[in-house]
Formats: sequence, C-alpha cells, structure tokens
Amino acid sequence: MLTPDRLRHEAAINDFKRARKKAAFQQVMARLRGESADLLAYEDVCRHLKAADAVTQGVQEIPLDAIVGSVGRYKDFTRDFLPKHDSDVERWARVRTAVMDMTGMPPIDVYKVGEVYFVIDGNHRVSVARELGAKTITARVTEVKIRVPLLPDDDPDEIICKARYAEFLEQTNLNELRPDADLYMTFCGHYRVLLAQIEVHKQQCEAAIGHSLSYAEAVSRWYDEVYLPVMRMVRAQGILHYFPERTEADFYVLLSEQREHLEESLGWEIDLDEAASVLAAAEQKRLQGLGGWLRQALTPPELADGPEPGQWRKFQTGRRLDRLFADYLVALSGREENWPMLAQVIRLAQRDADRLLGLHVVADSTKASNKRVRAIEERFLQMCAEADVTGEFAVEVGEVVETITRRAVWADLVVLGLENRPGKGPGGAVRPSTRLGNRTMQMIQRCPRPILAMPTGAECVLDRVLLAYDGSPKADEALFVATYLKLRWPLELVVVTVETEYTTPAELEQARAYLADYGITDVTLVLRQKPIAQAVLDTAVTHQSNFLIMGGFGFRPVKHLVLGSTVDDILRHFPHPMLICR
Repeated sequence: MLTPDRLRHEAAINDFKRARKKAAFQQVMARLRGESADLLAYEDVCRHLKAADAVTQGVQEIPLDAIVGSVGRYKDFTRDFLPKHDSDVERWARVRTAVMDMTGMPPIDVYKVGEVYFVIDGNHRVSVARELGAKTITARVTEVKIRVPLLPDDDPDEIICKARYAEFLEQTNLNELRPDADLYMTFCGHYRVLLAQIEVHKQQCEAAIGHSLSYAEAVSRWYDEVYLPVMRMVRAQGILHYFPERTEADFYVLLSEQREHLEESLGWEIDLDEAASVLAAAEQKRLQGLGGWLRQALTPPELADGPEPGQWRKFQTGRRLDRLFADYLVALSGREENWPMLAQVIRLAQRDADRLLGLHVVADSTKASNKRVRAIEERFLQMCAEADVTGEFAVEVGEVVETITRRAVWADLVVLGLENRPGKGPGGAVRPSTRLGNRTMQMIQRCPRPILAMPTGAECVLDRVLLAYDGSPKADEALFVATYLKLRWPLELVVVTVETEYTTPAELEQARAYLADYGITDVTLVLRQKPIAQAVLDTAVTHQSNFLIMGGFGFRPVKHLVLGSTVDDILRHFPHPMLICR
C-alpha cells in the first residue's frame, strides 16, 4: 500500500509530466509561428540595456507574469516557466510536494529590471507556483537601474533585438556602407549567422582574387553578392506577404538555416535564392485551396497541364543576374547512350563553368545503393572532374517523371536523353498510346523548367540556331532564350514562322522587332507554309541548323491526344539538340 508521502510524490510526478507536455507543445507552436518560447537571459538584457547600479528593495509580493527571465537557468524553462528537461523531475516534484505538505515555499530571489523580473534563485518554485495557478509570489527584490525603460507591456525581445542590431551595425558599419540596407531581425540571437557568412564570403573572395580584403570591402561584397540577390527574389515573389510578422532578414536567416536540411535531402548544394523561389512557388500552390488540390488529384499524370508559360523565367531573372542557365539537371538512366550525351552536355557547361546535377531514379530503395548505381555515380563524377566541371550526383526512389519534375525546380535547365523516340503506327501516324505513355512527352507537358532534349549521337555545337516561332506564349519564351543566347555567344540565328490559319506573317515581324529592340539585326527570317513540322525540319536542313529552340505543346494535353503535336514530329526527326521552352 502506498503511504501518504508516496501518494503525494506520485501526484507531484504526474503534475510534472503534464507541465512537460505543455512545455513541449509550447515550444513546437512557438517554432511554427517563428517565435521564441525561451526565458530571457539576465546577462544579455543587462549587457544590452546598459544596466547600472543595483539597489536592495526587500521582500515583496511580485506578479508571476512579470517574471520573464532567469540569471542562470534560462535554458531550463519556457517563457511561462514550464520545465523543458525530464531530468528536472525530482527537484520539481520535491518543490511541489513541499506545497502539498503545507510546508510552503521560502521567498525567491529576483532582480527587478524596469518593471520585469529575473530569477536569481527559485526557478522551480516559480514553475510550480505558475502551474498551480498562483498570481503572485513572495520575493526578495534587488532593483537594477537601466537607461532604457522596460515595462510589463513592452516586448523585451524587441528591445534586445534592437540593441543587438545596433551592435551588428557597429561591428560591420553596414549602415554607412549601404545606407538603404535594413537587416533588423526579430530573431534576436541570429546576427551571428550573418557575421559568420560575412567571414566565409571574405575568405572565398580573397581566394578567388588572390589578395586580402578589408573587412569593410568584405561586408559590402557579402551584402551585394549574397544577401541582396536573395532579397530581390523574396521581394519579386511577394513571399513576405505570407509572413507579416517577420522581417526580410528574418526570412533570410530561415532560408540559411533550412538550406543544410534541403541539401541533405536532395544530395545537391542549394543556393539561398533557389530556396526562396521554390518556397514562393510552394506557397502559391498551397493557396490554390481545395479546388486546386482536387483537380491535381483527379487528373492523370499524362493529362496534367504543367505550369503556366513563362513562370520559370520569372524565377530565373529574379534570382540570377549573371546568366540564365547555370545549373543543369541531367537525368541518367545508366544506359550506355547516356555517356556520349553527358560528354556533350559537359562541353556546353564548360563555356560558363556551369554546374551539373546528376540524377538517377530507382523504383525501390533496395536498388538505391547497389553496384550498378554506384558505378553510374562514379562515372558521372569522373567525367565531370576530368573536364573540370562541378558535378553533384543524387539517387532518389520514385516514379521517373514525378521525381524529375519535382527536382527540376532546383535547376535552371533539365537535360533529357532521347534514347527511345516516340514510334509510328501504320501509314506513319503517331500511335496515341505511345504518345500517352511516353515519359518524354509527360516531361515536356509538366516540367517547370526548359528541357534540353539530346538525341542519341547528337553533338552540342550551338553555333547555327533555328528558332521556331508562332507568336504563342511558349514561343515567346523560346524567343526570349534565343535572344539571350545570341547576345551571349557568337552564333547564326534563323527564325522560321509557318503560316497557318492561326499564324500569319505578322508573327515573324513581331520576332524581328523583338530582336531589333536588343540590337540584333543579323538574323535570317523565313516564312514557310504548313505542314508545320515538315516546314521547320526543311528549314533546318536548308540552313544547316545544329540547334533548335521552340515552345512546348501548343494545345492542352487532352486536345493534344486528339490532334497530335508539332513537337512530337520534330522530336522524332530532328537529329540535333532541341531546347523546349515553356
């Protein structure tokens, strides 16, 4: 039989367990809201708020909800003094039992800073008193004078954050170097993240340029080259609209903290601006609501529309200032045809020191690390290393089209080898079942990034480019890319427009005018008659084009199944690389 003392002890233990559960829940909810559930550290507050002399005020009854911090145990309790560690169970239970035994609790010791209090001794007594619903507690009070008023209704975190921001500016002089910069954070302790990044960027810049930088130069370059590009993307996508209580610098730090987790998950290095663009897209998708989710759930993959034309460009031009394509996602099946294709892609990547993100998709986890997969990874990395091109490799379990489509948002361009082209039925007609089940067709429909389709045996020379233009939104994206490549590299450009009941010579003039706006006049313009695919292919032969740029499907997928597609025909017959935009 349990003794009364034992019963009281068991009851105290149960009270502690309930308090621990509440503490855990409070911490989770605070993290989800981007807030802090921690007690304030007395030393931090006094240091930042310039505490002066201390005066003893004697024993007083003080409000429990005005106790906001601790001198030495601020890591052991939440802001509401709920216990955070299971190891505190016995000590907490002893204090609780003392109350049940009518022993009572001696006065706690506190510092009074402004109108709030910090516990010197008696943290567990405060925790138990609050759990019992008490409103006040007896305390020996020592008042610490401060220059900044701190009232019960004030947010101590905000005051400390402002003080820490002032320290950050004093150390970096960023407000003088970049007067428009505003890096105020509500995450009080995270300026160390920014300081660490500045130091790392300083070392990287010095290694690249071969001489040392002053700290002021390093701060300026970090702000211009690291922080500001991310913020441009955040502003362009309106991401902060969804987080009204957070600042830009808060969001930047969150991205920095999450990047490591993303990289571990993907197996690739991730830029902060890439993470920002994907988070924006994810938030927009979430806001589609139930109707959008139902449409996606009930639509077969081969009939999915994919993103709207031009969405990829909004992300790219917002986050990349130096070049349009820097990260290529290269899908590798492991077949022997992959390696000549990879060699050509490496040749293209060498032009701008671009990065290759190799991806191999397996059907189940038992195949993810077998000998064949390791051999694919080793060969990919070896070919990249021999060409002095940065290459990273990842293996993922899943369905091929879904996996590539999902990962494509972390790249600028998706490279697909056309190892098995769509087939033909009797009389040369495209077999609908072939088109419906073909992974390449699904990728073109659904991929959120442009696709570089590489036929087996094709060479990636990129000096005689043919643009197929019909004035459609996806063709406008192809025109944009062709203009970019023409401005960046010395190449011959031919633009072909095929006249149909929907396309007139005016579209060809539209393309000419667009190019002329960028100072491009050395272009060959060709107007042809349908059938469209044959006209494009004949033009390519006439002008010896070795690279084709065009938009994706002109029809919605369901209509495409009935009417066929120019893209299908060209994919079957054009022997050179094709860049398919959307």
